[in-house]
Amino acid sequence: MSVGVTENGAILLGNHVACDAHDDTRAIRVVTHAHSDHIIELKKSLRKCRITLATPQTIDLLVELEKLRAEDVQKFRAVSYGFSLRFKGDDIRLFPANHILGSAQVLVTDERNKLRMLYTSDFKLSNTPVVECDILVMEATYGSPLHVRPFKEDVERIFIELVQEKLKSGPVYIFGFYGKLQEAIQILREADIDCPMIMPLKVFRIAKVYEKYGIELGHCIPSPSEESSKIVKSGEPYVGVYHTTSNKQVSEGATKITLSGWEFREPCKRIDAKNYLVALSDHSDFNQLIGYVEKCGPELVITDNYRGKNAEALATAITKKLGISAKSMP
Repeated sequence: MSVGVTENGAILLGNHVACDAHDDTRAIRVVTHAHSDHIIELKKSLRKCRITLATPQTIDLLVELEKLRAEDVQKFRAVSYGFSLRFKGDDIRLFPANHILGSAQVLVTDERNKLRMLYTSDFKLSNTPVVECDILVMEATYGSPLHVRPFKEDVERIFIELVQEKLKSGPVYIFGFYGKLQEAIQILREADIDCPMIMPLKVFRIAKVYEKYGIELGHCIPSPSEESSKIVKSGEPYVGVYHTTSNKQVSEGATKITLSGWEFREPCKRIDAKNYLVALSDHSDFNQLIGYVEKCGPELVITDNYRGKNAEALATAITKKLGISAKSMP
């Protein structure tokens, strides 16, 4: 029985399941969500694994992110939250993880040995159900004790107020990663900011996937298009929504807001008159990671050292604070 993290980033849960990277010794591959560091060697898994599974939302996002072709989709098994897949004595279930659309925790229960193995993948503690287990493999993105955000409740309010204020004097451009951008749009819509949202085609297509699954994002407009050009030229208020790598591709006269989880001192940092950093994160901070472990009560915790640099610090803190055996891998 093997539980851990391999050198190439595969999360092993028992004898049959690998998550978020390919492993030749496992018959089942689980993709927990559509971010690039969780779809490692996906094409190889689709060729070699008996079953490759993910939530329907994740599969749709992978198509729009151009990570899957139509023939690849046919090889996937779409699994909804809570559905039980049985394979050679293992029970495999996906549970929600509050990260991006379709994100999942993976619980594998070895029914012969009565052993429950859980992988959280990336998550925010709020709105993520705590799943009890015996062995926990968890993310450690913000696993350092220095990574604490004391202002969590203030971020969304300050973000909304900043956008409202800056729209009075011109367009506002928001930069972030896929998933976080759609969360930002949703926050603004729920605050009744109903101006057009202009975005590149890929961001637009991802927004349409969110809407397919019931998340209303309002008036979204692809760019370039006749409609987006008309709005930009008209001078009416609008919000531009762009991937974080596109920061230098927009008008220098506009207000720019970058969304980042790596700010821990203040919810909104003013860089200069036109540039701001807002500490909107789709990961748990250090205290929330510790809180999850405390609530789920595992006998052993393995922290993912492949996707971050803080896994060892988190493992040390878990053992020290909670008295639970913990180690980082690989």
